[in-house]
Amino acid sequence: MSSPDPRRPPSAGVSALLALALATIGFFALAVFGLGALSFATDADIIAVTDLGQGPGIIGMAAAVGVFALSLWFAVRPARPSFFSVPTVAILTGLVHLAAVWIAVLLGTGDLIVSTAVAGDLVRGGASAVLVLSAAVASWSGVALRRTRAQHPRWPWEEHGDE
Repeated sequence: MSSPDPRRPPSAGVSALLALALATIGFFALAVFGLGALSFATDADIIAVTDLGQGPGIIGMAAAVGVFALSLWFAVRPARPSFFSVPTVAILTGLVHLAAVWIAVLLGTGDLIVSTAVAGDLVRGGASAVLVLSAAVASWSGVALRRTRAQHPRWPWEEHGDE
């Protein structure tokens, strides 16, 4: 590990916008992979209601990605964000996903019992846990990117030409 260069200002780290973009893409990728793996492992659909279509799942994931990005934006905006925001972002993402799917199923079927059963199956079947865990990992990564003060590696002889 090299010591910091006293002749250069310290690195500003990753910008908030870049950390947000990378973490949001990471969340979406982890969530899709995790839900696919869960569906494969349990040999069951994530939302198993006949004639419902893919709409509630798409709406739920869009809402989850949107609230993840919005809540993480508020978390990574400070110059030195706190890791204490990670559980808030993760839980908020999971709750909004449940609410969005519940509303989408309610609008699609018109049946309060079916929409509540679908939301309950998401929690009981593990899909909500996958989303919360994916949001926790991705938001932790976004905060860690923002907090890092890493610099490009430099060889000792690269700086001698400037003097």
